[in-house]
Amino acid sequence: MTANVTHVPATHEKPSPAAGALAGTGQLIRLALRRDRIVLPVWALVVAFLAASGASAFEALYPNPAERAGLTASVAANPSFAIMFGPAYDLETAGGFTAWRFGTIAALLTSLIAAFTVTRHTRQEEDTGRQELLSSAVVGRYAPLTAGVTTAGLFSVATGVLLAAMITGVGADATGSVAFGAAVALCGLVFTGVAAVTAQLAEYSRTANTLAGSTFGVLFLLRAAGDTSDAEWLSWLSPVGWVHRVRAFAENDWWVLALPAAAALVLCAAAYALLPQRDVGMSLIPGRPGRATATSGLRTSLALSWRLHRGALLGWIVGFGVMGMLFGTLASGVGDLVGDSAEMKRMLQQMGGARGIEDAFLSSITGMVAMIGSMYAVQATLRMRYEETALRVEPLLTTGVGRLRWLGGHLLFVLAGTAAVLAVCGALLGLGYGLSSGDVTGEWPRVFGATLAQLPAMWVVGGGAVLLFGLVPRATAAAWALAAAFVLISMFGPILELPQAVLNVSPFAHVPQLPHAEFSATPLLWLTATAAALVAVGMTSLRRRDIG
Repeated sequence: MTANVTHVPATHEKPSPAAGALAGTGQLIRLALRRDRIVLPVWALVVAFLAASGASAFEALYPNPAERAGLTASVAANPSFAIMFGPAYDLETAGGFTAWRFGTIAALLTSLIAAFTVTRHTRQEEDTGRQELLSSAVVGRYAPLTAGVTTAGLFSVATGVLLAAMITGVGADATGSVAFGAAVALCGLVFTGVAAVTAQLAEYSRTANTLAGSTFGVLFLLRAAGDTSDAEWLSWLSPVGWVHRVRAFAENDWWVLALPAAAALVLCAAAYALLPQRDVGMSLIPGRPGRATATSGLRTSLALSWRLHRGALLGWIVGFGVMGMLFGTLASGVGDLVGDSAEMKRMLQQMGGARGIEDAFLSSITGMVAMIGSMYAVQATLRMRYEETALRVEPLLTTGVGRLRWLGGHLLFVLAGTAAVLAVCGALLGLGYGLSSGDVTGEWPRVFGATLAQLPAMWVVGGGAVLLFGLVPRATAAAWALAAAFVLISMFGPILELPQAVLNVSPFAHVPQLPHAEFSATPLLWLTATAAALVAVGMTSLRRRDIG
């Protein structure tokens, strides 16, 4: 007797190839947002609050039409301002002043953070081997890239929305605020696409970040060349230039926003097209094969540390050198920017003393340079943690290299590398100011010394990162939040009139406001001692904990 068999049709259709390639994307996005739940919101707030603080202070700095007209004339007559900040289309309103003064800075921060976020969740995951483990599970080939691009895109959009909301909240025109926020957000999306491409090209995450950062630098210079020459068309080739070409708070040219939107789509499409051309963990630009035997300069722990840190260190030195020269050249013309604004003169003199506006400007610049430069100390410290989690430290320690010897090689770049970055910036800042003022021999030592005075505060930030690495290794990445907190307190604490006890939390609050303020070695010695104590505790903790 033959049994009757009833064939029941399947209730689930076979997933399409596209769905399989994106499997697990939602889970990876949630994981990425969880990992970056502190860093990305903090940076979005920094960008938005920085611009909003400038907008809110405009009325007090330039209260009448005559002073605003003088500001417009001064900016138009000094090409140095166009190099740093871009063209000015409307300096008669708080919104127009904000778009000019903070447009490039907002685009810089948003773009770099977006690019680093993409690299962190794509190429860095491949470097550590975690991506290969995920790929063995139910995770599609395109899921990690999609998660990284989505996370960075959400950050860029959130920054633009927050920027527009906060500027509108302090009284700027709502339409112009939306145009400005959209321009900054789309610039971030462009560099999200840039990083998505460099993650396919480069073999390591640090190389991918270097390529993305170098791309921003080239495009910034392209924009500066177009804004200061007859070849204005050069600015139209740069996403940084598009931020200004929107002409927020003036004409509000919405059609310009189509350029970064199209560029972002093309770059992301290129990244998705390149991804299948390589294996997980590999790159389209292969690394050069190493020698059969190590050279004499690569047989020590210190030599290995140099090999690991040299790319980032040289990149920071070049970037800060360019920054120092540009700000030094700009300093001699800051009096034109201040114009007849008594309030601006008072504020700058409070920041750097009553001797002169230029000294006050130099004082604020050296402080800003130090706060940004302290990020290098954090990055160099995180390199140690990366080597540990990538399981490269443990085999090295079996060769007879002691923990403190290995740590000392990296600490040299955390401390001496930070000093080198600051010294180069200070040297070129003093040179630029000396050349523009016509007194190199008199001004260079003064400006260079004022810049180096910031070094102990930067070492405190680096010391805090080393402490976290040695004592609580899983929380080493929190060093970014620590550095960001110091920056926020130093930049916005006085504006918000926070209590002095809160302001004193930041090490940068204790540095003498040179070059005009009277030099005092006591706070610098205390800062150096604090940094040494933090490093010592970190080193001791590393000796007592497990590696990995």
